[in-house]
Amino acid sequence: MDDIARIFAESLDEGGLRPLTVRAVAGWLSAVPASCYPRTGRVDDLFDLALGNALARDTTIQRAITNASLHDLTLTYHRHLACHHWVTRVIGMRAPRGPHCLRLSERMRVFLADAGALDPLGADYALTNFVIGGATTASMAGDECTAPVDPEVAPLSA
Repeated sequence: MDDIARIFAESLDEGGLRPLTVRAVAGWLSAVPASCYPRTGRVDDLFDLALGNALARDTTIQRAITNASLHDLTLTYHRHLACHHWVTRVIGMRAPRGPHCLRLSERMRVFLADAGALDPLGADYALTNFVIGGATTASMAGDECTAPVDPEVAPLSA
């Protein structure tokens, strides 16, 4: 199962979201598709495995989940998302429920509850969505300075 998760995560890192199937992953593993279906019958299952694999392989975020402050964990999560562009799109399609994703969410919620948030789940969603939005648009930052802007519409940006 680890090989399937690793191959799927690496293919997403290399090519982003493209038509991926359990059959395609089996081909990359030089395996017959039937050998992959018992635990990964759907592409959604592969996304869960890939999300978890990407988090598990990122030793920086693993250390942050265990040892960092909320501020540092949030920044580390942003860097993780920026390195794995496909993750933000997958999270936008479905709530990740694998153990690595749940550990990260739980740690954020504990921080927020300890800080006095009345609704740690809602506060986690707000903070996490802010981080996801920043990571999603981070790749465009370089274009922001060179993109033409109509000074009549946005004089400060121009």
